[in-house]
Amino acid sequence: MRLDAATFLLQWATGGIAFLWFTLRSQEISIGYSKLLRGVFGSLAIFAVAAGFFFDKVLIRELASIAVALIALATLAKKSAKFDLVAVAIGAVGLVASVVTSNNANLVDLLRVLVGAAFLGAVTDLMLLGHWYLVQPGMTRKLLNELTNMLLIIWPLEIFVMILPTGMISVLNGTIDDGWNGILGYFWVGCASLTGILAWFTRAALKERSYSAVMAATGLSYLAILTAFGTYLVARAILAL
Repeated sequence: MRLDAATFLLQWATGGIAFLWFTLRSQEISIGYSKLLRGVFGSLAIFAVAAGFFFDKVLIRELASIAVALIALATLAKKSAKFDLVAVAIGAVGLVASVVTSNNANLVDLLRVLVGAAFLGAVTDLMLLGHWYLVQPGMTRKLLNELTNMLLIIWPLEIFVMILPTGMISVLNGTIDDGWNGILGYFWVGCASLTGILAWFTRAALKERSYSAVMAATGLSYLAILTAFGTYLVARAILAL
């Protein structure tokens, strides 16, 4: 299955909105946060539409991206998160369509797309939520802890779906040539390992009482988003060769 920009952007938008709902469900954060994230992920969905029509159109996926963008931007200032779940459901339909319309697609491809969406969304929202504590410093750390714990649950699932046959194990043992004499395979191992380590350090930092601990956790999440994207994109690019 070929990695394409439209599917990647829809994954990112769908996963991000899913964890926006996860954060908003307790109604402990200001409306500004939902405006920020709906604006960001709605824009990503628009870019997904443009990429889909420009590169390789999959009509259901493109229609789903349009719907996700419209819902996100139309509900920009709404406190209720119920429409976010609608956007996530529609985005998931578009992602499934992107898989089933591909040649030689299978269940492993579907798992990689769906788990990847959750992985990208969780790590992005963690970084944005940590940053939001600068705007709303009186918030409880519960929200950050919950999102960090979700990332720690999804992280091993992301690694698991990427090593399912034919996967990254085949790259590491040389069965699949990464085009760089195995360097990209080891780079993937490094990114995958560091993502988990950074997430664990983020959770440890949040146990400290000082406010600077929240800023430290946010800094760690900035690094985690880099390694997480390396984990996802390097594997998908190699396995698409």
